[in-house]
Amino acid sequence: QVRLVESGGGLVQPGGSLRLSCAASGFTEDYYVIGWFRQAPGKEREGVSCISSKDDSTVYADSVKGRFTISRDNAKNTVYLQMNSLKPEDTAVYYCAGQVLTVVADLSEWKYDYWGQGTQVTVSS
Repeated sequence: QVRLVESGGGLVQPGGSLRLSCAASGFTEDYYVIGWFRQAPGKEREGVSCISSKDDSTVYADSVKGRFTISRDNAKNTVYLQMNSLKPEDTAVYYCAGQVLTVVADLSEWKYDYWGQGTQVTVSS
């Protein structure tokens, strides 16, 4: 059974940094995609970034390009989201999600099969 567990959220001042972690277990497929999504209060969930296990190809939302970096540690089965230059508008619950039977990094939410429980990120002074 696939399990995704997020960690690393918290309170940070504008301009600060956080690193989120997504510990993945239970994947039986050779290739899959791990994505990060976020949902702010009163807003729809949106894709932030994703990475393919096949070739480490990545996708970023325009709103985070140049500030966020997604990466993988195969030995630890963990995907990271390094978030720099954080802004108040980055405040949201951040979710890790898994998409199987694909090698193409894609932020289409409906394609993701598995979801974590979320971790809160608050950017405020």
